[in-house]
Amino acid sequence: MYTRLLTLPTQSFFLLGPRGTGKTTWLKSVLPGSKYFDLLRSTEHIRLMRNPDEFRQEIAALKKGSWVVVDEIQKLPILLDEIHSIMNDFPKQYNFALSGSSARKLKRSGVNLLAGRAINRHLLPLTGSEMNYDFHEEDIVKYGMLPAVRNLSHDHDRVDFLDAYIANYLQEEIQQEALVKNLASFTRFLSVASLFHGQVTNVAGIARDAGVQRPTVQGYFDVLTDTLIGRWLPAWTPRMKVKEKVHPKFYFFDPGVVQSISPKSQDFNTSDRRGFFLESIVMNELLAAKYYHGIKGEFYYWSTPSGTEVDFIWKGLKSSIGIEVKATKQWKTSYGNPLRELHAEKFIDREFGVYLGERILKDNNVWIFPLKEFMKKCASADLW
Repeated sequence: MYTRLLTLPTQSFFLLGPRGTGKTTWLKSVLPGSKYFDLLRSTEHIRLMRNPDEFRQEIAALKKGSWVVVDEIQKLPILLDEIHSIMNDFPKQYNFALSGSSARKLKRSGVNLLAGRAINRHLLPLTGSEMNYDFHEEDIVKYGMLPAVRNLSHDHDRVDFLDAYIANYLQEEIQQEALVKNLASFTRFLSVASLFHGQVTNVAGIARDAGVQRPTVQGYFDVLTDTLIGRWLPAWTPRMKVKEKVHPKFYFFDPGVVQSISPKSQDFNTSDRRGFFLESIVMNELLAAKYYHGIKGEFYYWSTPSGTEVDFIWKGLKSSIGIEVKATKQWKTSYGNPLRELHAEKFIDREFGVYLGERILKDNNVWIFPLKEFMKKCASADLW
């Protein structure tokens, strides 16, 4: 079992994260002996759906200060009304830990009713620190960082798990929750969208290749973000005089998952594809810095029509950094040119490169780190 970086809040909270990131395992480890409602169990789900009053009655029997865990709260949103009522009637008497993998259903169910009473926390795939940096770089680029995948020793078992992950996602998250009207169309879209992982998204092209309407594709992307399977990376536009790309990029949350979604005929060993997968690992580390370590800021990418690009721009409260990611064992000086350009214009304060080599390098103002060293910098907040 991995020791996660997320710490237990002192008040009620929502725990959000894609399925398979270890929410249940974490909740059971940090809240042993708490009152636990598992809504993935059909008997529990049906029982509380038929009589939500029982939920309130069971909590009323608990001692003051008790923790109550509701796993996969989006499966039975009516319980949010009960929790809201309990918080009003018995302020600060009970603490609730509410896990979920569908932001859409929680929003629709009035999660804002608990605003101010329950804070948000996020659980991601494993970070380098959580794995104690005990991994092969090529391995996580190929199979990702879900806890269950890392616990498997054989590649064929990892492939089987990831294939099952996608099948379960389609059945349990999409079909059973009725998030889309046509599952076949969504499945085709998912396969095509995976080919645009880490790239500026061509919605019209995806619609054409998947055989669905453009507005439908835009709705499908909303489903992916709402179920936390992917996220948008917005474009950064610091200059008004130079035309810059303004369309966002889309990243699936884990490289192993996106490769399992992709058509089996795809060659994942091309430098471009491996680069996109490595970028998603770096993004995971940046998100961990934000969610686990409380580093303030937002991140973007920067690109011009001429092809000049920086993979990540972190805009903090007091400073900005640029990060260029290359899935190569040899770093070329030219890789850092876009970073130097932004630094010369005082748009960023520090420049970093991440690559699959073994040595820490410095090329003018650009510090270049092997992946594991970069992860250590993120975990210790040395980048900011």
